[in-house]
Amino acid sequence: FAAAFRPYRYAWYALPLVVAVFVVFGLVLFPVVLLIAATGIVFGPVLGPLYAMAGSLASASAGFGIGRWMGAGRVEQLGGERIAKLIHGVRRNGTLAVFLVRKVPVPFTLANVAVGASSIRFRDFIIGTTLGMTALVVAVAGFGYQLTRVLYEPSAVSVTAAVLFVAVPLTIALLVNRALRRGRLAA
Repeated sequence: FAAAFRPYRYAWYALPLVVAVFVVFGLVLFPVVLLIAATGIVFGPVLGPLYAMAGSLASASAGFGIGRWMGAGRVEQLGGERIAKLIHGVRRNGTLAVFLVRKVPVPFTLANVAVGASSIRFRDFIIGTTLGMTALVVAVAGFGYQLTRVLYEPSAVSVTAAVLFVAVPLTIALLVNRALRRGRLAA
């Protein structure tokens, strides 16, 4: 799979194509985690996470724009009580709320639409999304790449690298979440 795309890895159109794929697939509610893993497999441990983050942010922005266009009333009407609570929570807590939304297993696009329907500023949305998704993107894209190495070149080094690509960013994310929760409880 990765070998078939290797000649295109550094093509000028690779990044715009990845971004377009993330946006289109996001609009049909395709799981963003699978797109991130595929990007890591195709583009490797350096470009993979960078391209996956660019695609994730573009897809998130598209969902945000749809939510902003629809408005809170219509999104709450379609989404029900849970979505209404999410919208009101985001209004109160801004960037922190968006960061925390990224830690909850909610369909990516639906969360973006709900947040877009709130009155949060786009800048706060992008900051919260970037902070909330960085560990996931690095872990999943890096793991996707390392997994192909484990399959084609199994060794202690490739298995260790695959485990580290998941363990290190997720450990950092858990520590950040714990610190944020403590800060939130103290406030």
